Amino acid sequence: MPEIIQGHIYDYPKYYDLIFGSDWKPEFDFLEDCFERYTTRTVERLFEPACGTGRLLIKFANVGYDVVGNDLNPKAVAFCNARFDRKGHAPVAVVGDMSDFRLKRKVDAAFNTINSFRHLQTEKAALGHIQCTANALAKGGLYLLGLHLTPANVEHRTNEESWSARRGNLAVVSQMWSEWIDTRKRQEHVGMTFDVYTPTSHRRIEEDTTFRTYTAAQMKRLLAKVPSLEVVETFDFSYDIDTPIPIDKEAEDVVYVLRKL
Repeated sequence: MPEIIQGHIYDYPKYYDLIFGSDWKPEFDFLEDCFERYTTRTVERLFEPACGTGRLLIKFANVGYDVVGNDLNPKAVAFCNARFDRKGHAPVAVVGDMSDFRLKRKVDAAFNTINSFRHLQTEKAALGHIQCTANALAKGGLYLLGLHLTPANVEHRTNEESWSARRGNLAVVSQMWSEWIDTRKRQEHVGMTFDVYTPTSHRRIEEDTTFRTYTAAQMKRLLAKVPSLEVVETFDFSYDIDTPIPIDKEAEDVVYVLRKL
């Protein structure tokens, strides 16, 4: 039987990064494709709100981009900055609230691709995030925002996902499942586990968390409240720049390409 730990998965950045940092290339390539296709700016400076372990920031820094990020979790921020230090870069991440921030310099693009936006529990916080990000962008700059929408036929929504990754003698298997959705309260309660294996141990980190829900119509209304951003295209999580998707009431996995007017 594994050792059971009740905790926050974000407090274990080494394991989190192994799972979610192992498949970085499709997102990286897609983001660069968007920089090329949807803005006339030369994209040099990037910002990632809720940057976590910096799994994408470090890849961009390694090829010459000027990057910054923030995150509420100090352990994730410390992990991010330590990896930058190991690669010879200055620290780039700060502990900060993605719904209330101001950057010292405007950026050419920002991105948040793995549902972190839905951790914001209120309309005020969500609107604050969109407005702060818009304020951080230079004219013509892009914000790539990825999240799971709640489809109209919510009972048919995919409610379980699993990932696994290995590095040397360390292996991590993650599972996430939807326990219930209350569309009136705009809440989805989600269970998550990290099974962590070494040659001599097996630990399971368990967490319950609540995401705010968005239908396609609710997301459209939210974005309309920040008129300085326009939706220029939408994609799904296949990250295929040549295959945009329409957003209808059954839309689920969506990346919005937003541009600063």
